[in-house]
Amino acid sequence: MSGQGFHVHGPHDHELEHAAQGGHDGHDKGGGLIAQIAVVTAIIATVGALFSYQGGATQANAGLYKNTAAIKKTEAANQWSFFQAKSTKQSLTEFARDLAPDDKKVAYQSRIDRYETEKNAIKLSAEKLEAEAIAWDHSSDEQLHQHHRWAQATTVLQVSIALAAIALLTRKKWLEYGMFALAGVGLLLGGLAALHI
Repeated sequence: MSGQGFHVHGPHDHELEHAAQGGHDGHDKGGGLIAQIAVVTAIIATVGALFSYQGGATQANAGLYKNTAAIKKTEAANQWSFFQAKSTKQSLTEFARDLAPDDKKVAYQSRIDRYETEKNAIKLSAEKLEAEAIAWDHSSDEQLHQHHRWAQATTVLQVSIALAAIALLTRKKWLEYGMFALAGVGLLLGGLAALHI
């Protein structure tokens, strides 16, 4: 019958035609809600991707720095073991010197002096390695904190994008405002992450 100029529309046909013409409850005049949310969502998604990358990078750095700290701690422990071995040798040599005849005491004393010098150098090396381990641990903690900030920012931006989708489906202006508010919070958190706060 539609060939004779008579056509029955389904209940959704009117809405589809209206949406195709760019209008719905007056929100889409001049590009309105749909275009605005689409552009903002694309921007939020791009910023969120950058924040996500930064979050991953800082997490990787935190792990790398923690591993380096562990290596430095192990090297320091090795130096302290070496220091202890020299101390034991020095103690045994001191004992031997005290029991030795007078003509042998000078030889033992020179070994004792050498052990003392070597111990001092080893101690300095061990203390330096311990300080480096502490610095690497501190750097790891800073990177992990920054990673959490990036993750918070990314999560808030993802929720903002979800609100944008709901705003498009429901055409509720308050959801659009919520989307903008959450996007602002996400950007603020991203700024805090960038400033290491």
